Amino acid sequence: MRDLYRRLEVDKDAPFVALSSAMQRCANQGLRADATAILTVSERREAYDDIHELLNALGSLRIGLGLTHAPHWQGELASDFTQPPPAISRQQQLLHKLEAVLTQRQQRWRFRLGLMAGLTVLSGLLVAAFVLGRWSV
Repeated sequence: MRDLYRRLEVDKDAPFVALSSAMQRCANQGLRADATAILTVSERREAYDDIHELLNALGSLRIGLGLTHAPHWQGELASDFTQPPPAISRQQQLLHKLEAVLTQRQQRWRFRLGLMAGLTVLSGLLVAAFVLGRWSV
């Protein structure tokens, strides 16, 4: 389904006069015919607006799930309701980098602590074996 408002370059809440002038300026005859059939009849426009709102919500959901560049969402008809991905602020970029560094350091420390604990237990066992071995003779 085409986003008639986007293609006519008018707001969804545009009055009938603005829609009419946009439809008259439209060079695409198929788009003009669709817009005239749908947007000039109030019942059809209300139904179209409901579907338009739903498709915009689906476009936002696709962005959130990372499905915007899948093959079946590309092309002229499917891309009308594809929205640009949200811009990541500089602060969020820095937070992601900081989290990655902290996670890496935590993993290193866990490994080191595990290694130290293992060596401590092993040395304790060796000392115990030595002490028990010397006393049992």
